[in-house]
Amino acid sequence: MEPELERVLTTVSAYSRCWRSRRGLKILNALCEGERSVNDVVERVSSTQTNVSRHLNLMYSRGVLTRRRDGPMTFYAIADENVVTLCRTALCTNRQHGRRQGNPEQGVRRFMANG
Repeated sequence: MEPELERVLTTVSAYSRCWRSRRGLKILNALCEGERSVNDVVERVSSTQTNVSRHLNLMYSRGVLTRRRDGPMTFYAIADENVVTLCRTALCTNRQHGRRQGNPEQGVRRFMANG
């Protein structure tokens, strides 16, 4: 396999591990509109700070998120817009499948480029 393709597959695999859980997807959704503090992410995903911090650190270590400290506060943002594109693709595909199944849309607008 070509070294470049191998690197791309490794990166995508690392990214995909970050959103295997609903919590990971909720965190990405919370960060889709821009940088947020840890406390803001905790509030938006309705989880404990321990769980959110663990996921944020994992996503940061895999290169999915950037991290910035400002005094005692830590802020996270999506590092690579391709992550948002991957999530949009997955959610839009699922949304189209849901429409065929007669299921209502489920809050995916923030991931979608044009609502």
